[in-house]
Amino acid sequence: MDSILVAESVSKQFGDHVALNKVSLQIPQNSIYGLLGPNGAGKTTLLRIINQITYPDAGEVYFEGEALKPHHIALIGYLPEERGLYKSMKVGEQALYLAQLKGLDKAEAKKRLKYWFEKLEIGDWWNKKIQELSKGMAQKIQFIVTVLHEPKLLIFDEPFSGFDPINANIIKDEILELKSQGTAIIFSTHRMESVEELCEYIALIHNSEKILDGKLSEIKKAYKNNLFKVGVETPAESPLLGELKDKFEISSTAYHPDEGLLDFSVKLQAGEAKGFLAFLSEKADIASFVEMVPTANDIFIQTVQNRDIHE
Repeated sequence: MDSILVAESVSKQFGDHVALNKVSLQIPQNSIYGLLGPNGAGKTTLLRIINQITYPDAGEVYFEGEALKPHHIALIGYLPEERGLYKSMKVGEQALYLAQLKGLDKAEAKKRLKYWFEKLEIGDWWNKKIQELSKGMAQKIQFIVTVLHEPKLLIFDEPFSGFDPINANIIKDEILELKSQGTAIIFSTHRMESVEELCEYIALIHNSEKILDGKLSEIKKAYKNNLFKVGVETPAESPLLGELKDKFEISSTAYHPDEGLLDFSVKLQAGEAKGFLAFLSEKADIASFVEMVPTANDIFIQTVQNRDIHE
């Protein structure tokens, strides 16, 4: 797996507080990598180290195989959770200033800003002051400034904060488009539905340590608990449910009289599904049979809780 960024045993301490303890990560090229964890876990400290805002006490970070150096900043775009626009400056003036800090000359910056302002339909904001904008409007400006210099690696810390659902979807689509163009993205969020929609890889940091990482699809397979959701068409007075409970581990039962439908969950061990379906099909018409794959939120909660129990 080719990685654009590698962190090896990164540790950071502030006084007596251990913010990161030997955290190692590999961010694949052309991927969206979810960085997850409860508040105070150490995520923001790691992002600041990658951006060279602060430096590790131990460990190394590599960018495209080279030890992280100041010149790599030009190849990284960072949208922090705490935004920082100058409220009294006009939008266009500020965007031009920040673009030039990223190494673009004025003419190229204007060209790219015109493209993005038209794309996000905010051309009439150019002469507005930041203080005249809503939080969501200001977020759009910061998003544009973050991606304007076309970095190889983008880091978004809670990028949907302040957006209504419509604008959150617009930014989500732009993130997916940037990924399709070859950009690698680190995505830190508490919104697990966004993780499901966007991330191919995840890492979970808890109490300053990485406790889980890998490809999200493979992690989901590893966390499956052989639970299936079943729906069958059967009369309310049918003895079917009792027969099922005698043979299988049944839970979460519900009967819907208007539809004549019995819903339930069943836990089946490896190789049991075929026999279960054969038995059930002799007794009733099967309306649905779906494996219950854990969500990213399920995995997050289970992993953190298990870690806390064993600490």
